[in-house]
Amino acid sequence: MSSTALPEQHPWPLWRKLLFRFFFIYLLFQVTPWTWLDAIPGVTYVTKYYFQLMDWAVETANANIFHVRKVLVPVGGSGDTSYGWAQVWLLLSVALIGCIVWSVLDRKRNDYRKLNYWLCLFTRYYIASIAFSYGILKLFALQMPFPSQSMLATPLGDLLPMRLSWLFIGYSAPYQIFSGVMEVLTGLLLLNRRTATLGIMLGTATFLNVMVLNLSYDIPVKLFSMHIVLMCLFLLVNEYNRIACFLILNRLAIPCNLYEHNFPKKWMRVTRVILKIAFVVLFVGYTFYNYLDYYKETVSVKEVKPIRPGMYDVPLYVVNNDTLPALVSDTLRWQDIVFEKGGRGSIKTGDTAYRHIYRRAYFYYKTDTLKQTINISRTAADTNFILSMHYQLPDSITIRLWGMRKNDSLFIELKRSKRHFQLAEKQFHWLSEYNR
Repeated sequence: MSSTALPEQHPWPLWRKLLFRFFFIYLLFQVTPWTWLDAIPGVTYVTKYYFQLMDWAVETANANIFHVRKVLVPVGGSGDTSYGWAQVWLLLSVALIGCIVWSVLDRKRNDYRKLNYWLCLFTRYYIASIAFSYGILKLFALQMPFPSQSMLATPLGDLLPMRLSWLFIGYSAPYQIFSGVMEVLTGLLLLNRRTATLGIMLGTATFLNVMVLNLSYDIPVKLFSMHIVLMCLFLLVNEYNRIACFLILNRLAIPCNLYEHNFPKKWMRVTRVILKIAFVVLFVGYTFYNYLDYYKETVSVKEVKPIRPGMYDVPLYVVNNDTLPALVSDTLRWQDIVFEKGGRGSIKTGDTAYRHIYRRAYFYYKTDTLKQTINISRTAADTNFILSMHYQLPDSITIRLWGMRKNDSLFIELKRSKRHFQLAEKQFHWLSEYNR
């Protein structure tokens, strides 16, 4: 591989050296390149000590300095937990203190071109890995699924902003796939030094849109998306002179040498190629085949026989031979029920035995066609059933259920609902004579 020497050998101004020291420390902890090899057997035995040290540092700093929350909630389904914020404050503090100490001890150095090369290299590949991870998932339209019938039956006003945005994107597979194409294209462009500038410009636009969505719809990935945008801007600022000359000042722009480095020995150049191939295999090939399997599992989800998926009204609900009228004020009576493919469903009820999301009670169900029973549980793995009832299908639109709930006998009749959801039609009109 050919390589050219780094240009502009004049000393860096003080402000640039200060900013580099700060961002070198901060971004290094965000990128954590030492954890990239965790997929290799045995590596986690070493990196686990880093995570243990980080947990101790975050907990200690929060308890004595930051006081974000008394008890920190770890990062999980949400990336904006109290632990996530305490960690950000800790890393900002470490970067600031480290910058000051570094500036005092290394105040005579003229520049950090070599260190900057490595920081930009790892940051570029980190952004590429994120672009492939989210982009390939969107190529299969899997990140935001099409609204389920349970979600269609949920009043719009009961949704939280994040779910509204998720359904908005999930409704349109073409839009989601387009978003995935932009992210995958970003990753591909970042893999090549010649196209890296275009890749980081496209990535900045793409991830800036993601960040604004997260901030505007209270999606709990705000910190993560802001860090990705920060990394994109860091790489762009490293090329601000040539980008400004080309796009704004209409001047001759010098070639990009940000990702160029002279590797004098052959083994270094060979290692460079091997590592790039490993990156492509791991973050592109492995990710693609993982999501391909996930996609196959998703499209192969079948009905739980003999229950037909769909929405059912509940005209008859009898408890201990006492028929309960369909009153809105009754929080325990079923108002309607939805059976989804794959053994999931939801009920419009206030019964706390179920898992409630947006004022609907969600459940999992399994049937025994020999005994003609249906078992309803809170989770898929739960063996303690909320309900275990006999069923009867007198016709194609009716389901009758009967059994015991604790000390009460239940008889429930379900009728397939005639309710029609226009949103499920996936309408599109080239010619539109009026606003819909």
